[in-house]
Amino acid sequence: MKSNERGKSKFKNVFICQQCGKESLKWLGRCPDCQTWNSFVETRVTSSRAPSQLYSRGNRPQELSQVEKGDFPRFHLGFAEVNRVLGGGLVPGSLVLVGGEPGIGKSTLLLQISAMMAENNKVVAYISGEESINQVKLRSERLGIGGKGIYFLSEPDLAAVLECLEGLSPELAIIDSIQAMYLEDAAGMPGSISQVRECTWRLERWAKQNDVPLLITGHVTKEGAIAGPGTLEHIVDVVLYFEGEPFSSYRVLRSVKNRFGSTHEVGIFEMGDRGLIEVSNPSQVFLSAYKDGTMGSVVVPTLEGNRPLLVEIQALTTPNNFTPPRRIANGVDFNRLLVIIAVLTKRAGLKLFNQDIIVNVTGGLRVNEPAVDLGIASAIASSFRDAKPISGLVALGEVGLNGELRGVSHVERRIAEAIRLGFKSCLMPRLPPVIASEVKQSLRSADIHLIEVSSVAEALRLGLTRESKMQNAKGKNTGQE
Repeated sequence: MKSNERGKSKFKNVFICQQCGKESLKWLGRCPDCQTWNSFVETRVTSSRAPSQLYSRGNRPQELSQVEKGDFPRFHLGFAEVNRVLGGGLVPGSLVLVGGEPGIGKSTLLLQISAMMAENNKVVAYISGEESINQVKLRSERLGIGGKGIYFLSEPDLAAVLECLEGLSPELAIIDSIQAMYLEDAAGMPGSISQVRECTWRLERWAKQNDVPLLITGHVTKEGAIAGPGTLEHIVDVVLYFEGEPFSSYRVLRSVKNRFGSTHEVGIFEMGDRGLIEVSNPSQVFLSAYKDGTMGSVVVPTLEGNRPLLVEIQALTTPNNFTPPRRIANGVDFNRLLVIIAVLTKRAGLKLFNQDIIVNVTGGLRVNEPAVDLGIASAIASSFRDAKPISGLVALGEVGLNGELRGVSHVERRIAEAIRLGFKSCLMPRLPPVIASEVKQSLRSADIHLIEVSSVAEALRLGLTRESKMQNAKGKNTGQE
């Protein structure tokens, strides 16, 4: 009797947070883990009492020194920018998650990738749980894609999808999107965390067993995280985010997890009438509207993965004597902006307590590394003092709480990118003698002036001109006379 009971499955009802997956025996208005309101949904789950096997069939521990290194031949896609982000191409059997807001261009990107793979005589399976075949056909005609070698299926039932994939034996499979897929034997509605997690596990096992690269798309929540969550990102091999400003034509493909290459790589695209176009020289594109010597505008050489990029940081300060001052950050971390404003007020003597301060990174790019601190501080001071940055200036460096400047990594590569685009001066932290000699040795034939400073106050004194301020003072004196 006991042996029969041991193999049975029991059902129980639990409440599961649809954002982070936390389980609770009772309904909670707010999730204690992710702090989301009204996210708990009652779900019926199965708990099996069957004893688990110690090893899977045919699987035994192996000494790591005796394991032969496997060869991972990669599929090179037609987009060089996508290959860069993936670490050189798609690895067979890998599961890649592409996340982004609705309408950002995920389906367009995947359809163009499918067409490029099909042109190389690869069989591609494109599965959509949200769009019909006529809708996808209209998009393919707009993009100029004939569709030969691309097999499309509109089906949200994952069991039927896996059966179709087994019969088709594709060399690349695409699921658009994972939130639309469902399994009849899994609890919850399509898009719920239990359905999304179980569907992803099934797809991951299929991809590994058949050595077929699989791309799946996922929507993001209003907080910017992939819907159905952190558990989904743990299952997949690669996580890519497709980002862009709503009214900008530029898109950024960013890698945040990659088991087969480096993370934090980015690919730059421009959305046109015929789909996505690669941007081979992103620094020049982001600085296309930049004017040298503009108040409140400073160029910063940032590093995205292994690629140096020059971006323009703009700042605007306006007096506000009636309401609490506002701080607005577009493209930079808001908390980091508050720290820089506090340092400028305390260590550099700028009276910003009654100023509305707006900081923006042009082109829709988001920069988070500390190397942009000095550029943000210089742009704010330039706008506040009505002082222009010196001609042909780039600024880089991390700002400390005491107003000191700290060095950043890969200085030579950042400066080399600035030299390539014609900048003549670089405002940077004072380097240790050994590192400074190496940097100057690598740049000995370059026409650029390195302005080394130790503090924010010194950087503002040497990096900003005083012409505008002196002219304003003369104008006031003339008016008084």
